[in-house]
Amino acid sequence: MGLKVGIVGCGSITRYRHAPEYYANPLVDEIVFFDRNRHRAESLAKEFEGTVAHRFEDLINDETIDAISDCSSNEVHHVHTTKALLSGKHVLCEKPLAISSEHAKTILAAQTKSGKKLMVDHNQRFTKVHQKAREIILSGDYGDVLSFKTTFGHGGPEDWGVTKSNATWFFKKSRSHSGVVGDLGIHKIDLIHYLIDDEIEEVKSFVGSLDKVDENNKPIEVCDNAVCIFKTKKGRLGNGSFSWTYYGEEDNSTTIYLQKGILKIYHDPENQLIIEQPGGEKIKYELEHIQTNDNQTNTGVIDSFVDWIVSGVEPPVRGEDALSSLQIVEHIVND
Repeated sequence: MGLKVGIVGCGSITRYRHAPEYYANPLVDEIVFFDRNRHRAESLAKEFEGTVAHRFEDLINDETIDAISDCSSNEVHHVHTTKALLSGKHVLCEKPLAISSEHAKTILAAQTKSGKKLMVDHNQRFTKVHQKAREIILSGDYGDVLSFKTTFGHGGPEDWGVTKSNATWFFKKSRSHSGVVGDLGIHKIDLIHYLIDDEIEEVKSFVGSLDKVDENNKPIEVCDNAVCIFKTKKGRLGNGSFSWTYYGEEDNSTTIYLQKGILKIYHDPENQLIIEQPGGEKIKYELEHIQTNDNQTNTGVIDSFVDWIVSGVEPPVRGEDALSSLQIVEHIVND
């Protein structure tokens, strides 16, 4: 018998990533969908041969369901994920884990109490390019990491969200809470932690709502741009830029400066990882294109979550990893 999985929240992240990846996994037998807008759940259940739960409580109280994907909006992650864990379900929670570190700690306490597995969808850890870059950095062949810069920007969530409009919940303070920083920035903060085996501990930042407007043609309540300077626990310095106003090609690039070379990640679409050596020689790797909103491919996240449940194979990211990134997000938007 394979796994039976429940999904709470039937927006775009479920439609394009969680549902198709569960559906394609041979170890998953059935998906149960729940959404406050029942027609969304019914639509996905029809498309992916699943069933529909009438209430969230029906989802978590179903003893035949092994695991839950929490794809709800940010402000209720701590409600859904905590209840699911305490109901005996393994949980894959979308990022950010919560809208505050206090809410995140509530989730982690529930995970400890329940003994169930908690994974967070920091999907940049799963790309072959980032995994290879981490391997090269940690090998020490190019010396220690000195500094870094990273960016993540595209034209905004209004074309990605299920409503396809600027009425999206991403623009609402009460639901998104941290705007572009919690949407895109947290991915790159977590990625830096992963790549260089270090954690950011100090941050200086500028944030602003520069261009986005809501359905009433008023500036949105959260930031659409953030520019940050970071210092890690090991003394590395770096900067990050996160934007919903890159009105052209998406930028998801990172540069790591080491004592004996430079790693350029996702700068070149054909050679996604390039090592520039001091003498001018370049080593190029063609590994895989990064997933974008316009190029949906298997992230590996669902497969890793399922493997962890079924076979105990440790994933690249766990619930505990998400707290430190969230704390940096809090500093950026609140300082």
